[in-house]
Amino acid sequence: MTLKGLRRIFIAIAGTTVLLIGVVMIFLPGPAILIIPAGLGILATEFIWAKVLLNKMKEKIFRKKKSQKPEKPDGVK
Repeated sequence: MTLKGLRRIFIAIAGTTVLLIGVVMIFLPGPAILIIPAGLGILATEFIWAKVLLNKMKEKIFRKKKSQKPEKPDGVK
């Protein structure tokens, strides 16, 4: 096994562990909304599927934030 293969396995284990902890935090008290993207970010360093999923999550959050911006009253700059 090469060093690159070992690195990939380590990242897969670490990222999956963080991701699963985040999923458990959905049901238990904890900052799941922060931990799940962190786990995906770790996995995205080596796996394309995780990067795609992370980008979709970011896009969805950005779209939601954009639609929730309060409108300014008339006459206010």
